[in-house]
Amino acid sequence: MFNRTENLSQYIKLYPVISSLIAINVVVYLIGLIPPLGDNILNMGASVNYLIADGEYWRLFTSMFIHGGFFHLLFNMFSLYVFGPELERIAGKLRFFTIYLVSGFMGDAVSFLIQPPNYASIGASGAIFGIFGAFVALVYYTRKTMPQLKQIIMPIIVISVIMTFLQPNVNGTAHIAGLITGFIIGLFDFHPKRVLRWVKKR
Repeated sequence: MFNRTENLSQYIKLYPVISSLIAINVVVYLIGLIPPLGDNILNMGASVNYLIADGEYWRLFTSMFIHGGFFHLLFNMFSLYVFGPELERIAGKLRFFTIYLVSGFMGDAVSFLIQPPNYASIGASGAIFGIFGAFVALVYYTRKTMPQLKQIIMPIIVISVIMTFLQPNVNGTAHIAGLITGFIIGLFDFHPKRVLRWVKKR
């Protein structure tokens, strides 16, 4: 289920939303390696609470496309690359994009509401955890028909949550808020009656 066997062209064709999100994050990271541009991207796009309070609300979105280093980018994009396709296939392009974007936004928004004014963060982790949360909702609805999904995905999610609180410099608020947001959206999107309507339309 989470083993990727497609070549690059097949992957892009099958999962255009994920491919686009990965491409955007990689391009932003590469541009950020250019000293003057990199500083401007970070200064203008990071989620900084006191600047958001001053009206720079775009930071709640832009920060999820900025990463603090190669391994930060690699971890998030690898997670998106591996775990995203199954959800994009099941939910469809628009629903998947909604889960990703809204979860990332809520991660930053809750961080803004809870964390102190000088708190700053970047990264797609809130959106990635939103994908995990949507899988939790999917596990709930398919616990009898697809028990293997629970066996595969739940240990990964539990470990990811635990690691959130063991690693330094991690926005745990965004992780948990993204997870909960993805779960709530998933409960709505993956309700059996709604899924049945999708199948009839296809």
